[in-house]
Amino acid sequence: MNAALPWVWAVAVLVAARGWRPAWLHRLPERRAWPSARQVWRARADARRHARAVVDELPDVVDLLVLAVGAGANVRLALEAVAPRAPPVFADAFGLALSRARGGARLADSLMASIAPLGEPARALVTALVAADRYGVPLLPALERLAADGRADRRRRADEAARRLPVILLFPLVLCVLPAFGLLTLAPLVAGALGSLGR
Repeated sequence: MNAALPWVWAVAVLVAARGWRPAWLHRLPERRAWPSARQVWRARADARRHARAVVDELPDVVDLLVLAVGAGANVRLALEAVAPRAPPVFADAFGLALSRARGGARLADSLMASIAPLGEPARALVTALVAADRYGVPLLPALERLAADGRADRRRRADEAARRLPVILLFPLVLCVLPAFGLLTLAPLVAGALGSLGR
């Protein structure tokens, strides 16, 4: 049994070196390349960052649209005026929707295809723009309501961040400030006591 092992290893090395595979092995499906844990973590972090950017930039975009529509622009003209001045996430989406509309697609369909992937925070904005373009629904009241909701949501998130700040600052206080304070106050006392004992 042990005498046959070198021959088995030699045949295995030869097969691996020549790249030979039996016929039944060719019929197996190719192994899928699964993403690594680092790639999954990075993709999730990018998705969270993108969603946070959409939520943070939405009130500013709605305010710009309110200004454009309040000045008398329709949906297309408002988008053309706001797209160059909008924050990056919405500027790309508006530019893509306008380019599709210039290519012959309906503006409402272009808006749904371009802005809807921004997620749930942009759904109300997409609904208002599509309803105004497709059915002639007045856009300014819906935008003003969205702007008020966006500002209220931004204030609520700022309050939550302010309430979390003391908890976040507790870790450097406990790990850095208190040990340094203890060393500065106790070390001279200990050194003085040891010096007096040595005399």
